[in-house]
Amino acid sequence: MRIIAGTARSMPLKTLPGTETRPTTDRIKETLFNMIHFDLPGACFLDLFAGSGGIGLEAVSRGAVKAVFVDNSKKAAACIEENIRFTKFTEETEVLCMDAVAAVRSLEGKYQFDLIFMDPPYGKGLEHLVLSALKESDILTEDTILIVETSLDTDLSELEMDGAFAIKKEKRYKTNRHVFLQRVS
Repeated sequence: MRIIAGTARSMPLKTLPGTETRPTTDRIKETLFNMIHFDLPGACFLDLFAGSGGIGLEAVSRGAVKAVFVDNSKKAAACIEENIRFTKFTEETEVLCMDAVAAVRSLEGKYQFDLIFMDPPYGKGLEHLVLSALKESDILTEDTILIVETSLDTDLSELEMDGAFAIKKEKRYKTNRHVFLQRVS
């Protein structure tokens, strides 16, 4: 795994051994960042279920001024810290080793994020728990873009039905997809 573009272009990143995390492939990461590249300069970026931190570090490399990484695994948090030191993004980043819902609550009053990316383990319903916590959270503005990486069979239609979020677009890949959401004002 590596950073694809920006100030840390081509820098290799460490990943966690085993199947605990699912690093986003370069091809999918490139597609994602092509879709959000105009939103990155000067952005505050939240990377939930961050794994090795590759998505948030890519965001900083491409112009985000702040990235906060959240993962409840101590091994993942240590890996993210190591990748931050290697890329020299220590001033622009913060790592929280905690549950994503608890992190959302702990970040309230401290940050407002322009982009929130989450890639929870598939099939556990964690995206619904986090989005429920985000409904009323002050870490979102009316312009915050939420990007949820899910399996193809994850149903997010209830989010639109309860009126909290609107699905703005979706990008499908062979085995997963990125769903772009915004809070309904």
